[in-house]
Amino acid sequence: MGRTLQNTMINLGLQNACDEAVYQLGLDMEELEEIEEDAGLGNGGLGRLAACFLDSMATLGLAAYGYGIRYEYGIFNQKIRDGWQVEEADDWLRHGNPWEKARPEYMLPVHFYGRVEHAAAGAKWVDTQVVLALPYDTPVPGYMNNTVNTMRLWSARAPNDFNLRDFNVGDYIQAVLDRNLAENISRVLYPNDNFFEGKELRLKQEYFVVAATLQDIIRRFKASKYGSTDSVRTMFDSFPDQVAIQLNDTHPAMAIPELMRIFVDIEKLPWNKAWDITKRTFAYTNHTVLPEALERWPVDLVEKLLPRHLQIIYEINQRHLDHIASLFPDDVDRLRRMSLIEEGGTKRINMAHLCIVGSHAVNGVAKIHSEIVKTQVFKDFAVLEPEKFQNKTNGITPRRWLLLCNPGLAELIAEKIGEDYVRDLSQLTKLHEFVDNDLFIREVAKVKQENKVKFAQYLEKEYKVKINPSSMFDVHVKRIHEYKRQLMNCLHVITMYNRIRRDPAKLFVPRTVIIGGKAAPGYHMAKMIIKLINAVAQVVNNDPVVGNKLKVIFLENYRVSLAEKVIPATDLSEQISTAGTEASGTGNMKFMLNGALTIGTMDGANVEMAEEAGEENLFIFGMRVEDVTELDREGYNAQEYYNRLPELKQAIDQIKSGFFSPNEPDLFKDVVNMLFYHDRFKVFADYEAYVKCQEKVSELYLVSASPGTRHVEPSDLKIPPPNEPREAVEDKTPNGTAA
Repeated sequence: MGRTLQNTMINLGLQNACDEAVYQLGLDMEELEEIEEDAGLGNGGLGRLAACFLDSMATLGLAAYGYGIRYEYGIFNQKIRDGWQVEEADDWLRHGNPWEKARPEYMLPVHFYGRVEHAAAGAKWVDTQVVLALPYDTPVPGYMNNTVNTMRLWSARAPNDFNLRDFNVGDYIQAVLDRNLAENISRVLYPNDNFFEGKELRLKQEYFVVAATLQDIIRRFKASKYGSTDSVRTMFDSFPDQVAIQLNDTHPAMAIPELMRIFVDIEKLPWNKAWDITKRTFAYTNHTVLPEALERWPVDLVEKLLPRHLQIIYEINQRHLDHIASLFPDDVDRLRRMSLIEEGGTKRINMAHLCIVGSHAVNGVAKIHSEIVKTQVFKDFAVLEPEKFQNKTNGITPRRWLLLCNPGLAELIAEKIGEDYVRDLSQLTKLHEFVDNDLFIREVAKVKQENKVKFAQYLEKEYKVKINPSSMFDVHVKRIHEYKRQLMNCLHVITMYNRIRRDPAKLFVPRTVIIGGKAAPGYHMAKMIIKLINAVAQVVNNDPVVGNKLKVIFLENYRVSLAEKVIPATDLSEQISTAGTEASGTGNMKFMLNGALTIGTMDGANVEMAEEAGEENLFIFGMRVEDVTELDREGYNAQEYYNRLPELKQAIDQIKSGFFSPNEPDLFKDVVNMLFYHDRFKVFADYEAYVKCQEKVSELYLVSASPGTRHVEPSDLKIPPPNEPREAVEDKTPNGTAA
């Protein structure tokens, strides 16, 4: 969710009044805003998408709730020490959280373990361990529409008789200390993005949020029915008309068997009726096609933790497979492929299959991704029910990602086309009539330059590096993952470095390359990639031959509040995943909205961005999905590219020989070995096209930045207070011309 203060002021229309009032008190609002901690309760795009949806739904006046876990420790804080990522706990609640309100009156029990008793009256789940779910509510204000929705996050609490009610062994102190075991459920966010780690605590978290939320929804539903003449038999008939539950990936998939358990075991509905209501209630969003990210829970773990749910999943699967067998008799392989249970080795539950079978709608998050979902990953299911599969391309909230982070640009746009675009970005097409308006183009360039100067000052303060604000800001920020190909960017940096050294007198368009993002703590290759980027930066930034032509910065602890600073200052946005791997991406949209140009592959939402803006207005390069498929068929041979491309060979040889790690020459042997022998994401195959495309980028930047085309006026400087020593004034020239 990031920070809340400024977003709340903007959506309530109070920002100017608050700025003024705080100023009158002798305080600086921006300084105050910097004190607030980010709420970092998710990993990457999936968590931020949910946050953007909450803002959007409130602004559209939809009666919607966001449900999740109130982690005591969110995504780790990233420190870079000696070029390596080091994780620190994110103790974001240390000073309290003024935006949340605990709601103990709505506390609910959640059950784990135990066993199932079958009687004439039906199944009973007994001898369970109980954990209490305590809700905390955070307001979600819509933009200037007097709507405030709720985000409800659950915190785990041990009941007061925890470990004391059963066979009291007399160790009272130990029993109280053991309360931590129950309360650990909401202690910490698992920091994996696009990777499944089948840990018991993680499954507990997934069931915890689901069980508490469903009880809450049903309590609210029943309250709306209070005093109605419906019999218990018909009360839930209208449930899907009043309740829609969107599953954000498979992480809340246990909601499907849980709702069935409530309907069948507790409310005593017949199975078929319960199943019909359940399917009409749920819809599922798929967020990735990477096989290592798909959740596949071991059956024995589910049996231990949630025995009744396993039985219900088996029953769902049996009926599902009976149906398929009736349509495709004797096709045993189809049954195996479509089963919710994967046999062979340890039996596992395929949670994506459970979501598809238990939902009435399944969507991907960009056109190309939804196609891949339909024709490749879940092909068998799409053949069965083609009408179930849809596309809903991701989006971003223009409040946070334009008004809040780039007020200068937002105001310029409003002057030309009015303020309605803030609720409806399709109105930005009205700007078409100003493309040849020199003054407007100049003002847009001036805002970008001011944003760059401000960010350069931030970098100077935080990283003690001098940045030339008139250089091209080339930015690659997102989670560190092989499929996102930060390595390819790194190879381009090394190539530029080698070109400058080969011919120092040749005209070179100056660049500041900014790469940032967190690596999952257990992801060795991602951590090596961070170390390599920092090692390359060390060499490049300290080579006198290079001077200020090329600077490389690894942006520490990338998070929402830092994105709000870097995105408005960006000239070039890097969206270079291997075609077919990035489901959508949303950073791509944030950069575009803030006037950066995009260099990218035909992947995810890049495809639709190119369609919308015209492919000639993006720097598109590299293999398309079809080319990747073809290359897989032929067999990808990295060596071939290495032999054929001298600049690639030089860069790889430098990494291999220890040019960037002289004290430990074989430090990056794992990285090089991966690139040659098991690079699933084919960095070498796109290297040449990428470098050529980057040359076009530089040419265009040169033209756009040359005097006459892009006249940049100096901005007002913030004069430091008398108690702070002033640096030499000539260092502070905003357009970066002074030495």
